[in-house]
Amino acid sequence: MRVLAPLAIAAMLLMPAVSFAAVIVDQVQIKGLDENDEVQRAMAENIRVALTLNDALGRRLGEARLEYLLERTRDQAAAALEPFGYYSPTVEVTSSRRDAEVTGSGAEAASGAPAQQQDQDDADEDAAGQVQRDGGDADGKITTVTAPADVPADAGKGAVARQAAGAANAAGARSTRPRSPAEHMTVTVTVSPGEPVRVRQADIHIDGQGHDDRYLARDLKEFTPGVGQVFDHQTYEASKLRIVRRLAERGYLDADFQQRRVAITRAEHAADIQLSWISGIRYDMGPTIFHQDYFRPGLLNQLVYWEEGSYYHQGKLDRLRQSLVALDYFSSIGIEPNPDAAVDGRVPIEVNLKLAPRTIYQYGLSYGTEYGAGFLAGVERRYLNRRGHKLKTLLDYAQNRKALTTSYRIPAFAWLDGWYTAAAQLYEEQTDYIDARRIELIGSRSGQLNENWTLTASVHALRERWLFQLADEDGDGAEAAAPYRYATYVYPQMEAQYINVDDRLFPRSGLNANMAVRGGLNGVGSDTDFSQIHLAGRWYKGLGLNDRLIVRGELGYTSAGSQDALPPSLRFYAGGDNSIRGYQYREVGPRVRTTGGQYSVGGNKLVTGSVEYEHYYKGGPFGGAIFVDSGTAYNDSPDFRTGVGIGVRYKSPIGPVRVDIAHGLDDADSIVQLYLSIGVAL
Repeated sequence: MRVLAPLAIAAMLLMPAVSFAAVIVDQVQIKGLDENDEVQRAMAENIRVALTLNDALGRRLGEARLEYLLERTRDQAAAALEPFGYYSPTVEVTSSRRDAEVTGSGAEAASGAPAQQQDQDDADEDAAGQVQRDGGDADGKITTVTAPADVPADAGKGAVARQAAGAANAAGARSTRPRSPAEHMTVTVTVSPGEPVRVRQADIHIDGQGHDDRYLARDLKEFTPGVGQVFDHQTYEASKLRIVRRLAERGYLDADFQQRRVAITRAEHAADIQLSWISGIRYDMGPTIFHQDYFRPGLLNQLVYWEEGSYYHQGKLDRLRQSLVALDYFSSIGIEPNPDAAVDGRVPIEVNLKLAPRTIYQYGLSYGTEYGAGFLAGVERRYLNRRGHKLKTLLDYAQNRKALTTSYRIPAFAWLDGWYTAAAQLYEEQTDYIDARRIELIGSRSGQLNENWTLTASVHALRERWLFQLADEDGDGAEAAAPYRYATYVYPQMEAQYINVDDRLFPRSGLNANMAVRGGLNGVGSDTDFSQIHLAGRWYKGLGLNDRLIVRGELGYTSAGSQDALPPSLRFYAGGDNSIRGYQYREVGPRVRTTGGQYSVGGNKLVTGSVEYEHYYKGGPFGGAIFVDSGTAYNDSPDFRTGVGIGVRYKSPIGPVRVDIAHGLDDADSIVQLYLSIGVAL
């Protein structure tokens, strides 16, 4: 034995290293779940995310490593179904292999490493490799992975292999062997969810003052999953979170859990819920403390509409936040109750404010076929003084149109949060059609009635001069003689805006509408009696997950002692992006012949409508739209014009970006019109 043992060891050292097969997993398929069912589609996605095997796709694996990953795949797939209430699924993991390919040759394949180091070689190669995933499988049923073809020949050599090769070279014992063949494999995970776990018992309650709160009692009654329902983790957590938020919202600031326990009995497919809170007292509103050092003391306290000592509610703090945001004074607003400083159940409200930069500069370039090239420049002072006054001046200068607007605003707190505004505008328009100038002075008071309604009352003083460049009707080569027309109007105006949508940046459900009523009397600042009403609205309806329907309408009516006496700025027009697409801005309506062609002079009545259907590709930011618009502006009898078109949509962080191309079906001035707009029209 003493002689044989050294000989056996020497023989083993001189034997060629034995090669073990290597495997590359190309695909993982998930079967047995219906991808058309929303819940089962989510289950499949959860399995896909949970599998560690996905991290090894396209990499060279040793048999031991592969066996370990396949075993984990079975356990991970089963665990991924538990959040959906399935604790006893049947999971079968199978694989199919394709022909092996020998990798490595020449010096790359040469190694004196022992056979047992083959798995280490594979692991080292995994660390150096890269994976390319095929994103074309949107439903996630199959994930296709390919290994890159440009991996260097020596990228797979591990540190252990290199050390072993060096030792063998030093000893003068050289042996060569090819890399083990790499078989390509597809792994299939077949899932049968089995019987779900259902709630058998549910003991859910609140102790303390919150026990008698009717809103909390309603939340407890509506808690899901209830007895007999599938124990879905996401539904359970959402119901639990709703009660936690309601406790904080209604002033139970010391509320905490007493017990949180869910017992799952797999053999009986049953879940027993024990969940309870201790609410503590319900706090009242204490003093509101503003932490800022610029505005005069007491100015912001006028925004606090509740009485100290009234019941606490988070909605009051949210309303205060909205009022502070509307002022546009601050870059940071923090509003928090401070229960630690409460006295006799009254919690102080701490408002921490950080001033925004005082000056805002606005500038840009513009171009329009009607008005030519131009630029926009403006400056606004967010706060002129410690009383919070604002000043804004804006110049819109184009080749054929100029407008200069200045407004001075004073915060208004009594009755409704809003502004007192004094504004002045100078406007000039000179084209081939019209020569018009006007000056308008406006005094207004705006205010937010509630979260949906905003009201504005104003008084306008208007002085306008205009001339339509009439064409030669007699054929003698001379322009038709027409004097400048002048108009003076002083009139009150009431505006109301209603917004009730689910998302103001990208609404999928709801309605927004605007109404304006104005009128003047002859002899009381106006050249003629007139009254006018203008209504406009949009209705949004989401269809499925990726589609949206938008219906838009507009109505206008004017009663005037003399239609010709009304200046162009008080007439109705149709055509353009927010009116009838397929026609130019203000193209539709009563027209006269001018030196530049037919020109709309506006009407005393208006009616337009639009239906638009949008689809967003796989719920992403890009989508398309089709639409039809119709309507007219008129005096006596309507002459409806219709436009149809298509568009591209993009959901940007600042609102929808819309690019539309439309064709007018009824004698449009051009074959197609192109429109670009950014932001939601509310």
